[in-house]
Amino acid sequence: MVSYLLASHLLLLLLQFHTFAKPCFISFPTMATCVFFFFFTSFITFSAFSTLMASPPSPDLISSSCQHASYPKVCFNTLSVYKGPVTTPKELALAAIKVSISRASKVSHFLSSMQKEANKREKGAVKDCASQISDSVDDLRKTLGEIKKLRRSTFRWQMSNAETWVSAALTNEDTCLDGFREIEGRVRSDVKKKVTSIAKVTSNALYLINRLDHP
Repeated sequence: MVSYLLASHLLLLLLQFHTFAKPCFISFPTMATCVFFFFFTSFITFSAFSTLMASPPSPDLISSSCQHASYPKVCFNTLSVYKGPVTTPKELALAAIKVSISRASKVSHFLSSMQKEANKREKGAVKDCASQISDSVDDLRKTLGEIKKLRRSTFRWQMSNAETWVSAALTNEDTCLDGFREIEGRVRSDVKKKVTSIAKVTSNALYLINRLDHP
């Protein structure tokens, strides 16, 4: 398939050259214009080819990796639509961390805006929760950086750091929900739904990190 695509793009370039070669020998200005056009269209063609060559998520890798995750369906559904290369266990773990960061960041912004409409009793719980989710985002970002630069010589130490930070992020998410135990109403319902969602993807990220056995 790859060879077919490459051959197709090379044929297109040859056709472009054949189409514009003859007029290009009429005069120097015309030649300069044609040379520019030829290289510009070549650049566009190879850019399109590079896009086609980008590795999509591997369904087999995602399916086999997610089947024993804490939340298998959530794991598969979130990672199968991930926009980026997912062809190795490490890339899959990185994708899971990025999904968790993205969702936690959105919930952090949601909580900040919710403080304006919460009543006095709810406001304290929402404020504390916003702070805890913000801490979770920081922990997950540190985890992302650590997994990106895994080295064989420091692998166990780096993995320990990553696992500690993701576990801390999960603890923060649980602590956020604890603050709403004695609060009823829509605010509690909305917060619980969103925080539970990020707790699930964070738990899955931790599982996929734990599956890494080499840098």
